Amino acid sequence: MMAKIDDMQLFVHVVRSGGLAAAGRKIGLSPASMTARINQLENHYQTRLLIRNTRSIKLTEAGEHFFQGCLRVIAEIDAAEQSIQLSKSTLSGSLKITAPSDFGKQFVAPAIAKFVAQNPQVKPHLHLTDGLVNLVEEGIDIAIRFGNLPDSNLISRMIKANKRVLCASAEYLKIHGQPLQPSDLLNHRCLVMERLGQSMHDWHFKDEVIRVPVAMSSSDGAVIRQWAINGAGIALKSMVDINDDLTKGNLVTLLDDYILGFSNKDKQQIGLQFLYPSRQFQPRQVAAFMDFFQQQI
Repeated sequence: MMAKIDDMQLFVHVVRSGGLAAAGRKIGLSPASMTARINQLENHYQTRLLIRNTRSIKLTEAGEHFFQGCLRVIAEIDAAEQSIQLSKSTLSGSLKITAPSDFGKQFVAPAIAKFVAQNPQVKPHLHLTDGLVNLVEEGIDIAIRFGNLPDSNLISRMIKANKRVLCASAEYLKIHGQPLQPSDLLNHRCLVMERLGQSMHDWHFKDEVIRVPVAMSSSDGAVIRQWAINGAGIALKSMVDINDDLTKGNLVTLLDDYILGFSNKDKQQIGLQFLYPSRQFQPRQVAAFMDFFQQQI
C-alpha cells in the first residue's frame, strides 16, 4: 500500500512540474529513474498515463482520471496525518491562495498575516496574479476572483457583492473633461489591463461595446489603480478595489448608469468569490481561512 502511495505522489509531482526531469530534480531522482518509475506505473495499470517528449508531458484521458484520484487520496492521507498529530483546536499545514494583484495586496495579504498570528502553525503562500491559474495543477487551495464565472468543475462561494466601475482622479477630469456617454471615451486617455498578452480594451456597456484607445497598459491591476490616482487617465476597476480611494477623494466614478465590465459575461453585479477544487477534501485550515476572510472583508 505504501508503495502505491509513493507512486501516486511521484505521479502528482511529475504532472505539477510539467516533466520528468523537473520533477526528478525536486525529489532527488535522475531522469532515468523517473522514466523507469513511470514505466512501471503504466505497466502495472496496463495503460498509457502520459504522452511524453523531450520537453513536455501531456495527460491522456486515463492519466487525467488517475491524477484526480491521486489528489483525492493524498488529500485524505494529509488530513488523516493532521488529525493524528494535532488536537482539534489547532490549525496547521499549508495554505496556498491566489488572488488578483490589487485586491490581494490591499485585503488578502493583511488578512493572511492576521490569520497566521492567530494560527502560527499554518504556513501560507500567496500567489498574486491578474491572469488565470489552474488550481489543481498548481496545487492551489483557494482562488479569490472577481466576475460571473463560467461553469466548471470548481466550487464557488460568494464573498460579497461587487460591480465594475470607471474611475479617474479629479485632477485628470479638470484637465481633460468628464465623459458624458461611452463614446466620449474615444477621446480620453484610457488605462487598460492586459491579460496573457491580450489587451482588455473592449469595454462593455449596457447597449454597446467600446474599443477604447490604450494610453497606458499593465498586467497588474494595482498599477492601473495607481496610475488613475496619479491623474494618468480613466481606469475600469472593481468597486471593491477602489472603495477606500473614493472615500478619501483620490478617485471618482464615471458613467455609472452605463458600464458593465470587461466581457459579455459581466453584468451590473460582478461577484467576488472563493473558488476551490473540492468541498469534500478541504483541509481544516483552508475552510477556517475562508470563514475568517469573509468576516474581515
